[in-house]
Amino acid sequence: MRVFVTGASGFVGSAVVNDLLSAGHKVLGLVRSDKGAEQVKAAGAEALPGDVNDLEVLAQGASQCDAVLHTAFNHDFSQFKANCEADRRVIEGLGDALAGSGKPLVVTSGVGLLNYGRLVSEDDVAPAGSDVIPRVASEEAAAAAAAKGVDVYIVRLPPSVHGKGDHGFIPIIIGTAKEKGESAYIGEGQNHWPAVHRTDAASLYRLIIEKTTELKVLHAVAETGVLFKDIATTIGEGLNLPVVSKTGDEVAAHFTWFAHFAGMDCPSSSEKTRTALGWEPKGVGLIEDIEANYF
Repeated sequence: MRVFVTGASGFVGSAVVNDLLSAGHKVLGLVRSDKGAEQVKAAGAEALPGDVNDLEVLAQGASQCDAVLHTAFNHDFSQFKANCEADRRVIEGLGDALAGSGKPLVVTSGVGLLNYGRLVSEDDVAPAGSDVIPRVASEEAAAAAAAKGVDVYIVRLPPSVHGKGDHGFIPIIIGTAKEKGESAYIGEGQNHWPAVHRTDAASLYRLIIEKTTELKVLHAVAETGVLFKDIATTIGEGLNLPVVSKTGDEVAAHFTWFAHFAGMDCPSSSEKTRTALGWEPKGVGLIEDIEANYF
């Protein structure tokens, strides 16, 4: 199978590319820089230079391949809502390009949408309205593509997709701890962060297009929920900094724009995903990975 991967040189996307190639598939990877093109070619894939927001380039890539895996996303969280709306347009464009083709389209969302403080599953529906939860734009766009007859799947990633080279939430928390001189959690720190190793997330994307399934929303969740206090404690120990609780105005003072994410409580199940595809995560857990690879 020849697979078109957006974000092919990114943290998740590059793992997806490597996993596909290891399984014998061919890959056309969308890249926006010469460095990214070199990385994709070095892995053994073909590079398609272009911007993910260029709908003509997306259509070109989709037309040349048997399946599309959309892993690209702008992680500048100072423009989070704008980036989510941009992702909506990308998914709409991919849907238009694939309508009537029968080719699978796999898009990326997050279990953090379902910040309910209870165990959520693949059956839980993301709240309507991107004004409240911007990231829901991706799932709304996927639904719109499905309405056009596209075979769409949604992979919900957990707050931490971890591993060497991570530049996501855990490095942000570590950077904040270094800056503030202490590692913090909110209240009693009993909110839960699901997690998955990047290689396990990558294998799920591949299994979806290899096996296909009636399950259209899948959870790339290896650990149902790691206590945020345990994350903060591990970071404090790794940096030799005090570990403290923050409440009230202290939360915003310490975490600033990240306060919402630090307070997320979204324990998540992947039982249906595992049953549908035989997906079995094999990577190390989040705490072990932080201890070994983040300092």
